[in-house]
Amino acid sequence: MDFEYVARTADNRIVKGKLSASNEDAAVDVLAYGGLGVLSLKEVTRFIKADSKLNMSLTAEVKPMEVIMFSRQFALLLESGTDAVTSLELLAAQAENKALKRILGEVVTSVRGGLPLSEAMAQHKRVFSPMFSKLIAVGEKTGTLEVVLRRAADYMERSYVTRKSVKNALTYPIIVILVAFGVIGIMVTYVLPAFVGLYESFAAELPWPTRALLSFTSWTQSYGHYVLIGLLSIVIAGFIYTRTPPGKLVWGRLMLTMPTIGRINLLNELSNGCRSLSLLYGSGLPLPDAMRLIIEGTGNKAMQEAYTELQQGMIAGGGLSGPMRRNDLFLPLMVQMTAVGEQTGNLDHTLSTVAESYEAESDEKTKAMIAMITPALTIIIGGIVGFIAVAMMSAMYSIFGAAF
Repeated sequence: MDFEYVARTADNRIVKGKLSASNEDAAVDVLAYGGLGVLSLKEVTRFIKADSKLNMSLTAEVKPMEVIMFSRQFALLLESGTDAVTSLELLAAQAENKALKRILGEVVTSVRGGLPLSEAMAQHKRVFSPMFSKLIAVGEKTGTLEVVLRRAADYMERSYVTRKSVKNALTYPIIVILVAFGVIGIMVTYVLPAFVGLYESFAAELPWPTRALLSFTSWTQSYGHYVLIGLLSIVIAGFIYTRTPPGKLVWGRLMLTMPTIGRINLLNELSNGCRSLSLLYGSGLPLPDAMRLIIEGTGNKAMQEAYTELQQGMIAGGGLSGPMRRNDLFLPLMVQMTAVGEQTGNLDHTLSTVAESYEAESDEKTKAMIAMITPALTIIIGGIVGFIAVAMMSAMYSIFGAAF
């Protein structure tokens, strides 16, 4: 059950909020445990249950930029001398996203109930990642919560901008490919078959482009659905295989080693790893714990395996750069700079430098790939459409020649 409350703090401040409890007495006990005297408590009536599928589909998602802005505003309030709970209440009150407002209210309730802020945030993993919650825990222990929040916001903003730039760069080629396949599919399925009867009604000898096109059209109508079923079967089988542990490892390594795209994926993985390790280690988290979060944070099974071997080698006493040299997924620049960082004691700064270098290289290679894909698509699509046009026009000339 959900309740809205108005309560008085030990220093006679009036606070408002929401909390979840099994009944009204339990809600009063939770508030009392948090040092609050209840002035008003009423149950919130919901027309749609919070755990229903309908409500989940209607609930607005919390966007990355909203979490980034929350982190910056939270840090600003803490620097101004406002305590964490009051800051969260202020941010919840001004939040425009209803999902974020509700989650911050639940975090406030949990903190007032005695939970540390990091554990309260860890209960909402869809909004606050494990890395974010761990950084909050480090900030709480070291008394540098506002500094950690700013670093986390900078890290999330860089990652968001990088992903958005890649997405924007790939949007145009993807749209061109979809439109081209759609147009070609319509022509082969509906337009060309309408001309087959016209061409067959004349005794004229059709040129080879037309015969080839008509043969392809006829073959597609007869066997196209079998081909489609076969392709779908291959895709489904491949998808199921990539859900298995061996398949995940094979797919992960393939995504890192294939020409052009593999290099970009590897650079992105390494830059994210360097940036994360720099942030976590620079905030005061021990390297073994930081490596565990990095392992959990990557979705590539091959990189997870590489980071796990790196963690085990580091725990065994080989340092960080030593185990890196034994795995070809870690590029030379990363290995050399890590060794320099270990020797000078500036590991977080050197890793940040490596991340910036890899991000810049990845951006350049992505732009070069897009610049290569766009004209290639134009030539291929133009060639297909041109071949169809030549086939149809040459057939018409042959028919006119035979008729006249």
